[in-house]
Amino acid sequence: MSIDMKSIESIEELTGLIGSEIGVSDWLEITQARIQAFADATDDHQWIHLDVERARNESPWGAPVAHGYLTLSLIPCLNQQIMQVSGVKAVINYGLDKLRFPAPVISGARIRSRLSLLNVTAQDGGRYLARFSTVIEIEGADRPACVAENLAIYVV
Repeated sequence: MSIDMKSIESIEELTGLIGSEIGVSDWLEITQARIQAFADATDDHQWIHLDVERARNESPWGAPVAHGYLTLSLIPCLNQQIMQVSGVKAVINYGLDKLRFPAPVISGARIRSRLSLLNVTAQDGGRYLARFSTVIEIEGADRPACVAENLAIYVV
């Protein structure tokens, strides 16, 4: 867990963070073993992800790259290092409004999440829809691996 994790005590406190950066996660190395496990879980065995020798010789990156959806799937893990909201019954991953993969994550690279809160909207039944900007950065890279507008429902 990140030592700078923000503990948010209520929806009201979360709402007070609209328009601000909440924080940054710890770095996470994307190993070839993780890429292989993701390929096995999703049956996406494209050579650019798994064939180390062929990727070294034939891919534009000179090494295997992580699946974009592997990077995306790590958003909950990384963002939970940044913040926790207490005083709610449940937090539900509601989906995405925008998603891009501007740069590949090469096997062995380290990534981290930079999280900002765009807005919070009250809904019926004690639910609140929060819209976050999550940018997955690659250590030492000029462009991020993933830029997403991700949505969460908080049930109070």
